[in-house]
Amino acid sequence: MTQTAPSLVDTYKRRITYLRLSVTDRCDLRCQYCMPERMQFLPRAEVLTLEELNKVANAFIDRGVTKIRLTGGEPLVRRDMIELVRAVGRRIGNGLEELTVTTNGTRLAEFAEDLFAAGVRRVNVSLDTLDPALFEELSRRDRLSQVLEGIAAAKAAGLSVKINTVALKGVNEDEIPDLIAWAHGEGHEATLIEVMPLGEVDGDRIDHYLPLTQVRMNLEKRWTLEGDTHRSGGPARYVRVAETGGRLGFITPLTSNFCDGCNRIRVTATGQLYACLGGREQVDLRAAVRSNDPDAALDAAMDEAMTIKPERHHFAINRKGEAPALPRHMSVTGG
Repeated sequence: MTQTAPSLVDTYKRRITYLRLSVTDRCDLRCQYCMPERMQFLPRAEVLTLEELNKVANAFIDRGVTKIRLTGGEPLVRRDMIELVRAVGRRIGNGLEELTVTTNGTRLAEFAEDLFAAGVRRVNVSLDTLDPALFEELSRRDRLSQVLEGIAAAKAAGLSVKINTVALKGVNEDEIPDLIAWAHGEGHEATLIEVMPLGEVDGDRIDHYLPLTQVRMNLEKRWTLEGDTHRSGGPARYVRVAETGGRLGFITPLTSNFCDGCNRIRVTATGQLYACLGGREQVDLRAAVRSNDPDAALDAAMDEAMTIKPERHHFAINRKGEAPALPRHMSVTGG
């Protein structure tokens, strides 16, 4: 089925072509900047079934979405997740141009070949350090060897890998150049991300907030960063590192607003459509997909989302004891 309904265009004339679809809020890591140690996950009854997730994905493709990223939580911990990948992957070349997955890599070795066979050609792997002790401290789990095994398996399966690293002051900032060099040496892209103020965590995010403007200045003392016009469909802006030959991205929700060209919306595992990662505006797709006329209800819900998408987000890092910019965790919203 090809697109017949009108494209999704918000009130600021931005065309929405990119859907980040969360399949679960659950994760097998407990990264300190993402969630508390004793995270309370959603009751399974509140989460969309795989069939409902596929119906949502197809509805967006029919309205002009050409790229879908499956996220979580950790998407690969969801039972039968690969069946959803196969189902959505059948739309590649029929409205959908690209299907990608964001993962922490712990189960990537198990699923890399299946992902490639289902049509996925690119995965993002979250990796903040190559130091086993620091990895265990940050994620509260001893899983670095599994992640590295998963990255190697993805490469062997033919998947392009992008390493996503959250820059953390006083934690991994001294390691960032080595991590970039390692990624480029393995043939992977690397992207640095500023810590995002989503949900209550056990520590104080502001103590570890590291502006990427500062990181970039430090990198320019070491390397030659050349302009790169590459766009992946997301918010990252890229340079080429002359000395490594690799591509490096920067995602800067706090120091450099990138909202003017936003082409993205997010749907949580419970079917809540968030028109902006940094906003509270939402539409209930679960009610739509479970209604008597889900096709019409989903269309109406998507139209409503276009009217509430804000011009920009308003992220801010607050001290412990102050309310976070948004109460929901990143694992709930989807990365």
